[in-house]
Amino acid sequence: MTPEEIADLAHLRRARDLMDREYAQPLDVPAMARAALMSPAHFSRKFRAAYGETPYAYLMTRRIERAKALLRQGMSVTDTCVAVGCTSLGSFSSRFTEIVGETPSQYRARDHRDLEVVPFRVSKAGLRPRRRLTV
Repeated sequence: MTPEEIADLAHLRRARDLMDREYAQPLDVPAMARAALMSPAHFSRKFRAAYGETPYAYLMTRRIERAKALLRQGMSVTDTCVAVGCTSLGSFSSRFTEIVGETPSQYRARDHRDLEVVPFRVSKAGLRPRRRLTV
């Protein structure tokens, strides 16, 4: 790996850390690119090459991950949508269903007590949303 590639990865990590930390804030590709000290187009290409998904897809996956935790705690779907930084309930529900495989309401209504006995680190890895491939 060249020194330039290592520097790019460090800058990309800075942007990814921003998304992890500020997921509930209004973030767009130009703001993420500024954190990575890159142009928006260059940032999007480099991010996808490094992490296998677009910056927006990564951000939405983090938001859905946080939303799942809030829904398990009994928060309403609307409040969860707003808490994770989504502005459209319809878009949030569609993306949640696409990633999780069930609607936010269905997920919230499910019994999640079986997760109480699982250690946090294990449950965090097992509950991380994964994009479903559509055929």
